[in-house]
Amino acid sequence: MPAPQTTIPTSQLATRDDLRNVAIVAHVDHGKTTLVDAMLWQSGAFRANAHVNERVLDSNDLEREKGITILAKNTAVKHGGLTVNIVDTPGHADFGGEVERGLSMVDGVVLLVDASEGPLPQTRFVLRKTLEAGLPVILVINKVDRSDARIAEVVDACYELFIDLDASEQQIEFPIVYAAARAGRASLNRPKDGEMPDNDNLEPLFDVIRETVPPPVYDPAAPLQAHVTNLDASSYLGRIALCRVYNGTISRGQQVAWCRRDGSIERVKVSELFLTEALERVQADSAGPGDIVAIAGIPDIMIGETLADPNDPRPLPLITVDEPAISMTIGTNTSPLAGQVKGSKVTARLVKDRLDRELVGNVSLQVLATERPDTWEVRGRGELALAVLVETMRREGYELSVGRPAAVTREVDGKVHEPVERLSVDVPEEYLGAVTQLVSVRRGRMESMTNHGTGWVRLIFLVPSRGLIGFRTQFLTETRGTGIAHHVFEGYEPWAGAIRGRATGSLVADRSGAANAYAMFNLQERGSLFVSPGTEVYEGMIVGENSRTDDMDVNITKERKVTNIRQSTGEELERLVPPRLLSLEQALEFCAEDECAEVTPSAVRLRKTVLDAKERGRIRGRVSRGEQA
Repeated sequence: MPAPQTTIPTSQLATRDDLRNVAIVAHVDHGKTTLVDAMLWQSGAFRANAHVNERVLDSNDLEREKGITILAKNTAVKHGGLTVNIVDTPGHADFGGEVERGLSMVDGVVLLVDASEGPLPQTRFVLRKTLEAGLPVILVINKVDRSDARIAEVVDACYELFIDLDASEQQIEFPIVYAAARAGRASLNRPKDGEMPDNDNLEPLFDVIRETVPPPVYDPAAPLQAHVTNLDASSYLGRIALCRVYNGTISRGQQVAWCRRDGSIERVKVSELFLTEALERVQADSAGPGDIVAIAGIPDIMIGETLADPNDPRPLPLITVDEPAISMTIGTNTSPLAGQVKGSKVTARLVKDRLDRELVGNVSLQVLATERPDTWEVRGRGELALAVLVETMRREGYELSVGRPAAVTREVDGKVHEPVERLSVDVPEEYLGAVTQLVSVRRGRMESMTNHGTGWVRLIFLVPSRGLIGFRTQFLTETRGTGIAHHVFEGYEPWAGAIRGRATGSLVADRSGAANAYAMFNLQERGSLFVSPGTEVYEGMIVGENSRTDDMDVNITKERKVTNIRQSTGEELERLVPPRLLSLEQALEFCAEDECAEVTPSAVRLRKTVLDAKERGRIRGRVSRGEQA
């Protein structure tokens, strides 16, 4: 969202020349957080002998495990008398709400692009948001020291992307910095492909930020206006609001007008005020225009609300984000093994309270009621965003039943429209046919194909969002783990028709008990198994994938009949194929329409929505009779 517009004459406006607010945006894994690390080190934020983790801003456990940024965070570096507030944003479009909030806090953007991969779908996404906000762009070609770098072609591709996104003349005249963020080096001179920048520090980047990003502009006569763009929490202070001050000054202990989302205005007191220095929040007495501050003392404040002058309250526009494209049902765990983990949270009230808390800080999420009182429909930007929510709740001790992701449709001119994604695929040439066939059966259509002459091909498709549910596992299988795929929301198009689901069925346990190695040895020729010997199973639990299209009820607890005949062969346990252990994302991808994932703090299991085999048979019969009728 662009900075609020003011109608006063430009001559009356003042600037904060000692301050720059900049966001770093890029595709996943193009080096945003690594660049922030180097900027912090070179600005003297850490002692020379300090032990600091790599990607220090990725502080969340999930961020470290997945190697991606999930939450937008801000830091501040002081360099040559200039304070640079840096907002590190996620590169994955599923967390686009974080990107949009981050852009509402800044006056300019550093766009990172990999010197080998070039602009990818999420580069397009973050750049489109930047251009819509009317912000100036600094292009940083990162990883120029890669052996497969192709700097000139990537720069040309970036210009094409700017033109394609209707950039203005001012926006397209962007400065270019060539960098190796991991080495902490940047230069304005283009190096040869695969070589380091000719400068041994980041001074050129700091200089370009100072010259290109405009200083914060404010009206000295205007009353206080501070926009809440993010939320944090402290066990001591309670809810903390992160705000960008646009006009006026805000002080600790001051009475301010809290302009709420519903239009009401309430007088509140700012009990604590903090400014960011490097990675620390430092207590401050006051803050002025352009500052990004943390405020405590308002327990129910929400993102998008405004803190204003109590004598002249002027609320700023609410932050708006793109609508969700994917939904899934989240409910309480109803399996026979529910509640077996000590201290787990299993009741509907606890699950609903946790979902409501998530809505406070996640503006791109929606939670809707369903026909069942213990199940809710949760809508988000994409599969990954919803899977991260479920994984976070699992680690907090919640037990859940999670349904298969589905596309959120809308009606346009009396016709059903569905979300469509732009899919970018990089694969070795020998897998070109397999990938094209895989996408075409999912109603995808190819837009372009580029051969870089290195044995790799880049394919661009437009695919319905529901066609990409479960795509990644099959894609990695077809390309023997070598393919790279990224996708980003493109828009809505008319319903593309039926898409064939999973080509395989499920092996479903027909009774409760412990999985037995003897039974598993006899079952593994039917398909691949998901459980290990000794695992507790129950009727309706999915224990494997059937190699045929239909489901098969199996007795995985069957034991060998004891005889007095000694066998010369080894035990079955030694001849068992190791089970396929599914992660949460893989389990959600695997689910068919009548299946769901049971998520507990200690395990992720797959099960049929209806556990009783006879009842499932009756439902199948009713469905087939309805089709014949």
